[in-house]
Amino acid sequence: MKILVVGGTRFVGKAIVSRLLEKGNSLTLFTRGNKSVPDHVRHIKGDRNEDDDLKQLQDTNYDVIIDSSGRTREQTERILEFSGPPNYRFVYISSAGIYSSSQSLPLSEDSPLDKNSRHIGKAETESFLEDRRIPFTSFRPTYIYGPGNYNPIETWFFDRITNNKIIPMPGDGQLITQLGHVSDLAEAIVLSLESNKSENSIYNCSGKKGITIKGLIESATLAAGKNISDIQLKSFDIEHLDKKARKLFPIRLTHFFTDISHLEQDLDWTPKFDLDTGLTDSFSNDYLLNAKADIDFSSDDSLFY
Repeated sequence: MKILVVGGTRFVGKAIVSRLLEKGNSLTLFTRGNKSVPDHVRHIKGDRNEDDDLKQLQDTNYDVIIDSSGRTREQTERILEFSGPPNYRFVYISSAGIYSSSQSLPLSEDSPLDKNSRHIGKAETESFLEDRRIPFTSFRPTYIYGPGNYNPIETWFFDRITNNKIIPMPGDGQLITQLGHVSDLAEAIVLSLESNKSENSIYNCSGKKGITIKGLIESATLAAGKNISDIQLKSFDIEHLDKKARKLFPIRLTHFFTDISHLEQDLDWTPKFDLDTGLTDSFSNDYLLNAKADIDFSSDDSLFY
């Protein structure tokens, strides 16, 4: 298929592009040009927020458009304004961050949305695609991790574990969270293009199981080649903190666990990475290769006051 990927040179987009190339697709990447693109891939350099750059997408004809970097309805709407709708499918990378906090878990695709979420533009994009009757598939991952992750998820824990620092832990560490490996997300996206069931569908996409934050810390410790007895945890009070902010701690301070059965059933997909093997993969194939020598841990102190 002839596919346009908006983004595609960082983390999630890069994993998607790699998997699409393995399948023999003809790819065009629209990016700002800050990162190199694979060989045999057409590259259109531009900023998605600039009309003059988007004009390069005019008079094109794509079977599939994958938007891996859109955050607002307007951003996606303007891509389609210039490129025209795809012949087959529009694939959108949304976020499970759009869900409201709930006492009922796991969260399904029909769970209430948080209108004040910083990700709400992604939900508005899904509504736009549905309203315009553009055949689409949207994915709502929870925390994505794995090689190339530029968000401080697993690296936040690895930094403290490898530098023998005290690891802040919210309360007793029993809040449940959920991580999904970037390779599993990329595989689900590719499978969606091979199925009619996924047309006009929205899917939660993450790991199969939830884990407590304390369990996450312990799994990261083992992935880093340390013994759990070697680490020192210190609890902090979450009551005075924004439960969804991630400035001081990388995981939201509420239970956050989604039901991925809709994706499993429609696409016969299941995650290949459990958390232990995924974190080991991330530590060995990314963290050790890119770990920084000087890290500022001073913000941790503010968690305890």
